Amino acid sequence: MSARSTRPVRPLTKDTSRGFDLFSKARPEQVLLGVVVALVCFGLIMVYSASSATALLSDGDPLELLARQAVYAGIGTAAFLLFSRTSPETVRKLAAPGLVISVVLLLIVLVPGIGTEVNGSRRWLVLGGIGQLQPSEVAKFALVIWIAALVAARPGALRTTKGLMPIVIGSALVLGLVLLEPDLGTAVVLAVAAFAALLVAGVRGHHLAVLGGAGLALAAASVAFVGYRRDRLTAFIDPWSDPEGAGFQVVQAQVALGSGGLTGVGLGDGLQKAFYLPEAHTDMILATVGEELGLVGVVGLLAAYAIFAAAGYRIALDAADVHQQVLAAGLTTAVVVQAAVNAGAVLGALPVTGVPLPFVSFGGSSLVVALASAGVLTSIARRRRLGADLRVVATSSGADRRKRDGRARHASPGGGRSAARARR
Repeated sequence: MSARSTRPVRPLTKDTSRGFDLFSKARPEQVLLGVVVALVCFGLIMVYSASSATALLSDGDPLELLARQAVYAGIGTAAFLLFSRTSPETVRKLAAPGLVISVVLLLIVLVPGIGTEVNGSRRWLVLGGIGQLQPSEVAKFALVIWIAALVAARPGALRTTKGLMPIVIGSALVLGLVLLEPDLGTAVVLAVAAFAALLVAGVRGHHLAVLGGAGLALAAASVAFVGYRRDRLTAFIDPWSDPEGAGFQVVQAQVALGSGGLTGVGLGDGLQKAFYLPEAHTDMILATVGEELGLVGVVGLLAAYAIFAAAGYRIALDAADVHQQVLAAGLTTAVVVQAAVNAGAVLGALPVTGVPLPFVSFGGSSLVVALASAGVLTSIARRRRLGADLRVVATSSGADRRKRDGRARHASPGGGRSAARARR
């Protein structure tokens, strides 16, 4: 037996398992930035594909929605750059004002004549000729920041019922206003993001169980006592029982996905988007992806969100303190859960709720808030990396000083004795 064959096997450590680590060669913030850029660019392409056909058939401008989405992407990029260069401590100071502003916007949008009503829901504020603002998207961002700030201010208080109540009351206020619009889908995303933030903050298990049970009960009640939501639930169970009514959108989405097959009919060649599939460029854009790019396109898009989740949660795990951990986990969860709810509705795994697909669907508020969230995650990751680099430099400098000091102390006595002997 050779000497090489008897060499002991090294245990699987961080150094020897790099091949299994998504971030072995790229930092989490680099992976996050790459997938976000890819999603935004892909979204611009699909918004044009999904909207240009209906615009042409209606004698409209096929580039109109693409141009507007490009403007939103530019604003979102500015928000990303701003928050990526803003310290988490500064974001923490903005938590209370941000929550107050979001609550005020949620109240204003409910006022008849001010909030814009579409399909029975009052969710948007018209901003002159600029576009529309969806306050619930702002509230989603503000609520997570506020919860993280409250956790950092009183980390031990969350272990008690009394200490947990401010977060419960604030979250319930925001969720209640969103439900009044009504917007159950965004309320679900808000609730899950808040729950994830509390889980990371170390809230006791029985408190989380009570909050989770209360949330499920509220969701069930909001479906049971609202007629159109009951119809959507029925359509989710059996959409073909009412293909021209409550199940129309789900049926058309299934037709689009089925038509696409494995590789799709070709980018821009889909038919369902031409007045058959409602909201083809917004809530149902994944069905357009499935028809034109097939199963390959859908799986690739969902894989991109999985990579975003991996990068975001890795940033949360590596964060420097509990405030940044809660902040990163909450923002990542908000984006990932929204993507899951949208995809579930299109694929028939969840009832239709009307939430956009992050980074991809047409819409300014969703895109800007998602990019701002990515900016905060990038800031957290960069500051963690900077702190680690500074500690390495400080440790190396300290070691060098100790070595130099050791040599000087050793040389001085010897040198003194040699000099004395020389003088004698």
